Formats: sequence, structure tokens, C-alpha cells
Amino acid sequence: MFSLSRRHLIVAASSLVAAAASRTSFAQTTPAAPAAAPDGPFKLPPLTYAANAFEPNIDAKTMEIHHDRHHGAYVAAMNNVAKTHPQIATTPIQAVLADIAKLDDQIRTTVRNNLGGHANHTMFWQIMGPGGGKPSGDVLTAIDRDLGGMDKMQTDFNTAGTRQFGSGWVFVIVDGSGKLSIESRPNQDSPLMDGKHVLFGNDVWEHAYYLNYQNRRADYLKAWWNTVNWNKIAERYSAARVGTLGI
Repeated sequence: MFSLSRRHLIVAASSLVAAAASRTSFAQTTPAAPAAAPDGPFKLPPLTYAANAFEPNIDAKTMEIHHDRHHGAYVAAMNNVAKTHPQIATTPIQAVLADIAKLDDQIRTTVRNNLGGHANHTMFWQIMGPGGGKPSGDVLTAIDRDLGGMDKMQTDFNTAGTRQFGSGWVFVIVDGSGKLSIESRPNQDSPLMDGKHVLFGNDVWEHAYYLNYQNRRADYLKAWWNTVNWNKIAERYSAARVGTLGI
């Protein structure tokens, strides 16, 4: 009887080990559900198009993770900051970022990363859209005048995005006179932090493209132009020229 009981114990123990290993493997391969953003004054702007609107250039899963989880995390972090520094939510975002050096030491880095991320991504979702047409009118004139035309602008923009080491963004900047330039920034830094205005920009963090493109950032940058909403960019250009462009 002792021998039989011992065999039963060995079999039972083996089953428990296998089950535990299975649970561990599942936990490692299944992404965690996104945490709900705490209530607060900062809001995650909803997408105005379906998550799969840009396939095959950007897949639906990447859009969902990028918008809901990554951008959502920046919003959640800023709502936490607002609990102890409520004035951060009553000042225009572009004004906070322009004066970021004046913030308290205890929140400056958090605001730089998360309010910068919130501003960058809010712009990003706005300047993308299915059936975005082609540049025309004043914005095309500015591209021809300042950036050497569409082909050169796209080449220079993609080159700047490819050369950005690690995570970051590439932007087309517009000044008060309507003049354009191309600049890149690391992490979630924004030209707004230098008192400049963003006409449009592309996110070159790996979370923006890795599911489809892996390490082929250059391929993603080329494909991304198929998602651009030139009508929205034209609106932003007009607003910049009259001083009303926000983030």
C-alpha cells in the first residue's frame, strides 16, 4: 500500500508542477489588460476613425495598444500629478510645456514625459485619417518654398526619423510667419517646450510600429505617409499663421 500511495503522490506532484508551469507561461505571453485611467481633468481623446482604418500600413492591434495603453498611461500619470498640483490642468498644455523649466523639481520630469506624450499623441491622432487627400493651397506652397517640395520633404523627414536614436519623434515645425522646418526630438519631448509650433509629426517609438515592422523603422516611416490627413494639416497651418494653433 505504501508503494501505491507513493506513486500517487509522485503523479499528483508532477501534475501540479505542470499546471504551475502552464500558468506561468500564459502569464508571460498574455498582455496585461490596460489599467483604467484615474478620473481627472486630463482626458484620452477618442479616435475619430476605426482602429483598422490604416491597414495594411498600420495594423488595428498596434493602433489599439498605442492609443488605449500608451497614450492612456500618459493621461493617467497627468491626472495623478493634478491631484497634488491642480493648477497643471487649468493652464493651456502648450503654456505648461513652454515653461517646463519653471515647474517644481518633484514633478518636472513626470510632466515632461507624460504631458509631452499627451500633447504629441493628441496631435498625432488628429493629423491622421483615412482618405486624407493630398497637400494643396497654402500648405503645399510652404512645403515647396521651405522644404524643397513634397518628394524632398518626405525624404528628409524620413531620414530624420530613421536617424533619431532610440525613442522619439520627427516633426515639421511652423513659425508665426508660416515658415516650415524639420526637427526631431528624443523620448516625448516636444517643440512646444522650445516655444515652437508643430504642424505635424510622426512617432518613431517602437510601440508605434513594432508588431508589423519589427526593427524596420524606415519601412514604417515610408508607409506612414499613406495615413496622413492633409486636410487636417491644412487647418493646422492656417491656425498657426493666425496664432491660434494649440497642441
